[in-house]
Amino acid sequence: MLNKLVIIGVGLIGGSLSLDLKRARLVKQVVGVGRSTANLDRALQLQVIDIAETNAAKAVHDADLVFLAIPVGQMDGVLAHIAPALSANAIVTDGGSTKADVALLYRKHLADSLYRCQPAHPIAGSDLSGAAAARYGLYENKKVVLTPLAETAAETTAKVASLWQACGAQIVQMSPTEHDAVFAAVSHLPHVLAFTYMNTILARSDAQTCLQLAGSGFRDFTRIAGSHPEMWRDIVMANRTALLSDLAAFKQQLEQLTAQLEASNAEAILQTFLAASKVRSNWQ
Repeated sequence: MLNKLVIIGVGLIGGSLSLDLKRARLVKQVVGVGRSTANLDRALQLQVIDIAETNAAKAVHDADLVFLAIPVGQMDGVLAHIAPALSANAIVTDGGSTKADVALLYRKHLADSLYRCQPAHPIAGSDLSGAAAARYGLYENKKVVLTPLAETAAETTAKVASLWQACGAQIVQMSPTEHDAVFAAVSHLPHVLAFTYMNTILARSDAQTCLQLAGSGFRDFTRIAGSHPEMWRDIVMANRTALLSDLAAFKQQLEQLTAQLEASNAEAILQTFLAASKVRSNWQ
């Protein structure tokens, strides 16, 4: 049971965690921190949080657990702000989409208390944002990746894991570096491709006609291009090295397909498509 949970960034990820923990009666009080008073007011109306606060340092006083549900680009400033105000045993965790950079920030700002730091990444993103996007059951049967530091206490990891499991999540544990390599491939690269593809369409002289006639396939492929641009700028910059490697691999695949098409090699194209189709059809 948490007496006081502080969520910095009350949107889909932080708000949904709050709702599930409140429903499970695992937290007595949830304090939401944000820059937008309108969003905080909405969070109060929806009972996502119990108290709203714009001053993060003030909010974390006497907190049992602080959850940073903010873009990775904001974490440096926020950790610097709250570090002096944290109680000695307050657990600090996050929901950032990159982990090696976040691990460095914990070391920078909480070097004397790394035992209570537990980097994490809930795999339940969406193009929706704000307190109104929060919902019960978001994490049911979803994976949450924990990337403990070498200094993270086993009790800290176990506590954070138990809270996510109470929300229905499945825990996966790996190193920050391994996490970033995997998610460059399965999350960061797809977002970059979606953004870039949309810009390719917009650069056409008949862009509006294309958009008017586009069907469900286009909608499915480009959905994530509606994601938060500032957040995704921060993510790709934070995971630049791994992403560049995957972009190079993708470029090689495109060049191979281009060569097959230029050569009118229908059989090679078919085999390329069959290989991808088989894996995608068998993936759950």
